[in-house]
Amino acid sequence: MKSEPLGASTSAVEVTNVSRHGIWLLCRDREVFMSFKDFPWFKDAPVASIFHVEEPSPNHFHWPDLDVDLGMRTIEDPQSFPLVANHMNALKQPMEVREGRGKYAVGGDHPEDTKS
Repeated sequence: MKSEPLGASTSAVEVTNVSRHGIWLLCRDREVFMSFKDFPWFKDAPVASIFHVEEPSPNHFHWPDLDVDLGMRTIEDPQSFPLVANHMNALKQPMEVREGRGKYAVGGDHPEDTKS
């Protein structure tokens, strides 16, 4: 008896694990780790909100329940984006709100950042 080949994935992005140190994000065939130290918005967030992630455009991830937008470049190299590295505590001192963007949008890799 032969099994049928697996079908295509129904989701291009998903959170595969949440640990006490951070979260693992799988995007197509690539998995990246996001530490709570570098991405503090997720540390005290409800697990269901962390798992609710969307990819509105390639390599741009949005957590609608948390109002967080991140790009793959930010996730891969958080120290290059000071809004992440210098972020104190999202609950005590929220970051500036970018018009039309998530409350905690970070980095220069959002498609709107490249428009002239």
